[in-house]
Amino acid sequence: MDDRRKIPRKYLMVYSRVFDRETGKILGYLSDMNQMGAMIISDDPLPEGNVLALRFDLPDPLHFATDHLNMKARVAWCQPDIDPAFYNIGFQFGTVTAEQLKIIEAMVDLYEFRRDIPQYPPSPNSLLDEM
Repeated sequence: MDDRRKIPRKYLMVYSRVFDRETGKILGYLSDMNQMGAMIISDDPLPEGNVLALRFDLPDPLHFATDHLNMKARVAWCQPDIDPAFYNIGFQFGTVTAEQLKIIEAMVDLYEFRRDIPQYPPSPNSLLDEM
């Protein structure tokens, strides 16, 4: 699946709840997201190809004008997690409005898990090498 991905995944530091808007059932927790789709971690599998009306809870009302994001999405894939009690489910978004795109970009910007290497001061040995 990753070889077909056009936009890299952005893993998030917050696990927002994701609901099926038609049934009100919690489907799982948001793991990653980009402008084209999202992945959730779920207790239950979902059939590939299903189109669902999703509701994503937004983590901090101070950063958003709303407390949720509603999206239609198709189940692109579903596979067991490394922990066999869970499933990873990939969703492909349908049409994304400009307002939804702003929220998605803000989610990624605010909550992306960054693996930046800390900028530590140089070691004393590296300073000797420069002399």
